[in-house]
Amino acid sequence: MDSILSTIDRAFAAAGLNPNSARLRSVTDTIKRALAAAGIASPPQADTGVAASATFRSSLRETTPLRKARGSATRRPVDVEDLGQFLSLHHSNGAASRDYKLYVPASYHGEPVPLIVMLHGCKQSPDDFAAGTRMNELAEEHGFLVAYPAQTRHANGANCWNWFKASEQNRGGEEVSLIAGIVSAVARSHRIDEKRVFVAGLSAGAAMAVILGAAYPEVFAAVAAHSGLPRGAAHDVPSAFAAMRGRRSAQANAQEDDTAAKKSRWPRRGVATIVFHGDSDPTVAVSNGGAIAEEAVSSFREDGDLTLHKRPARTASVRGRDCTTTRYIDTTGRTQVEEWVVHGGSHAWFGGDAKGSYTDSAGPDASAEIVRFFLER
Repeated sequence: MDSILSTIDRAFAAAGLNPNSARLRSVTDTIKRALAAAGIASPPQADTGVAASATFRSSLRETTPLRKARGSATRRPVDVEDLGQFLSLHHSNGAASRDYKLYVPASYHGEPVPLIVMLHGCKQSPDDFAAGTRMNELAEEHGFLVAYPAQTRHANGANCWNWFKASEQNRGGEEVSLIAGIVSAVARSHRIDEKRVFVAGLSAGAAMAVILGAAYPEVFAAVAAHSGLPRGAAHDVPSAFAAMRGRRSAQANAQEDDTAAKKSRWPRRGVATIVFHGDSDPTVAVSNGGAIAEEAVSSFREDGDLTLHKRPARTASVRGRDCTTTRYIDTTGRTQVEEWVVHGGSHAWFGGDAKGSYTDSAGPDASAEIVRFFLER
């Protein structure tokens, strides 16, 4: 066995490759597994790290009977020069399942690191969203993992997360619990810093991110909502379109009292939130971004009567667009809620890469600002 591995190592070296590098680790492990299958050696021991804590796991199992994720460890070229690994994985909770991509930076060697869950918008995919936001590049720079859950056309014909369904606006929602379950699956395969797990999204993904922050505040330390809507803004398709336009449908008005009662039963823990919205967004009215910020501020007030102090709004030009930024700070001076209104901005990820859909290269670098906000936690 040693001679075989030595021969393989020499072959890699002759090609100028390091078999122990992060780039080739999955290849060498595959070779070792093949040798083990032939009865030549024992299979390699995966460095899965330390399992998630009992509290962390139980918080997810409460509504999600989790099973071990299965998936392919094959990689594809990525825009960060293939430094890390972009894994194609699958998660099932026994009742439903979703595919997801996981980016593991080259710097990861088994130490606890932050995790950012990225939820794509309608008509998007994990690969598309990763390319447009360049979040994998930031993962290489700062050393965190990025998970990209994938919505299916079977669940929604336009690949939208079903944020507008009443059944999805609570802890037991199928998609909500599946996404939370993906966090637990990643925690089983890699070591993550459980105090630094975050969720961000665009449009429908942003609306779902807001719901996840409210439903699982013990899992997600902060939320980023880009061009999204507040939780409880709709309960079906007609009310969703009305909410997107900044209006309430007649049916939504008729059920206002019932919606308020449901909200009172939802978790009310303060969750740090950063919001981006263009005031020329033709798809989701900018008033929705303001409503997300207001809801986040309110959640802190209801969580132990913690009143956040609003700092004066500041307007400045950022990469060709005027932006008004409003921050809400706690008694220690830490910003807990941050709202960006991008003047002239449309329904697109600001500072994004044209390789992805729904991106706008002008304005603030939303990805960098989101990472900055998250890692300040």
